[in-house]
Amino acid sequence: MPESYHGPANTLKISTKCSVNLHFERTIFKVELPHPYDAWISIARNLPQLIEDGQLRTEVEKLATLSIDGLQGHKEQRLGHLALGYLTMAYVWGRGGGDVRKVLPSNIAIPYCRLSEKLGLPPILVYADCVLANWKKKDPSGPMTYENMDILFSFPGGDCGKGFFLISLLVEMAAASAIKVIPIIFKAVQCEDSETLQDALREIASCLKRALERFHQIHDYVDPDIFFNVLRIYLSGWKGNPSLPEGLLYEGVWDTPKQFAGGSAAQSSVFQCFDVLLGVQHAAGGASSVSAAEFLQEMRTYMPPAHRNFLRSLESGPSVREFVLSKGDASLRETYNKCVQAMVSLRKYHFQIVTKYILIPARRKSKEKGTSKGSSKSEDKGTGGTSLVDFLKTVRRTTEKTLLKEG
Repeated sequence: MPESYHGPANTLKISTKCSVNLHFERTIFKVELPHPYDAWISIARNLPQLIEDGQLRTEVEKLATLSIDGLQGHKEQRLGHLALGYLTMAYVWGRGGGDVRKVLPSNIAIPYCRLSEKLGLPPILVYADCVLANWKKKDPSGPMTYENMDILFSFPGGDCGKGFFLISLLVEMAAASAIKVIPIIFKAVQCEDSETLQDALREIASCLKRALERFHQIHDYVDPDIFFNVLRIYLSGWKGNPSLPEGLLYEGVWDTPKQFAGGSAAQSSVFQCFDVLLGVQHAAGGASSVSAAEFLQEMRTYMPPAHRNFLRSLESGPSVREFVLSKGDASLRETYNKCVQAMVSLRKYHFQIVTKYILIPARRKSKEKGTSKGSSKSEDKGTGGTSLVDFLKTVRRTTEKTLLKEG
């Protein structure tokens, strides 16, 4: 007979954090900024054309250095951060052909860094910008569907960016809809209510399955060659990037260059949330696992503070995995495993997408250049600066190991 489970009592705390986080993901952000910040919006909305005409950097350098004090409230500040992120990426990478700028001029660097500090975000375009805050409904009263949504700002590459960012958002939303059951799960664990826990775990598995279904839509809207050769350049950061080996100098803010990773799916709090909830231990299993775990922890610093706090709150909650183990209930174990398997399926599919959209185009590009050993290490790196293949295989393998065996 297994021992009964006794976990820490944190249900109320988690419940509060869950509702905060779910609201945050559903926030409809502003699409306009008041004068004089509308100058940032004007350039951000015309990035592709300004880049094509060779005028982007000139227009950015003309901008006045603005105080951020006139940005009222969180929504205006987040829109400002998004716009300055787009301007920064476009200024640094230019036309994407190797003409890289190593210094961000002070008229952009100063307000960008001050705004970043206020929001608790780094001064680079992060996942919380280009995915979570970069959308609007065409019909405000209509549904949250691809057909009724658009992005606020674009990089060169036509609708490729729209497809990539909106599908990422729809995947995020499908998974995030399960967050509401986390307080129910923790209460069920504390009360040793296996039936209620099982119902809540089924809801999580169902939401993760819907997230995978949304993920499949990426093939309809994102072209692999355009993504790899155009869009991906503008999402790249200046950490572990040979094009900016020392990082980027933020003029008027720091005396030395700083290194920041580009936007990455690892910066999504939703999937790290389910790792914590299900007890996926990324640090267990050797050097590659430790490296992956350290990268995931680092990526938390690229999340909004509310998201980081939410994950920390989850970590202080009772262990769902240990409770399921303690009960020795085959049906409960099977339901728990369906949740873990749903995470495994998402990670397997993510690797397939990376193969199609990054690894294959990288090999093709290397062959065109006459490189004999396939794609270069820099081309196989993610926009977050890590080795894509090693990282994705490691987190998938660690997730698989979380599955509970019979007996």
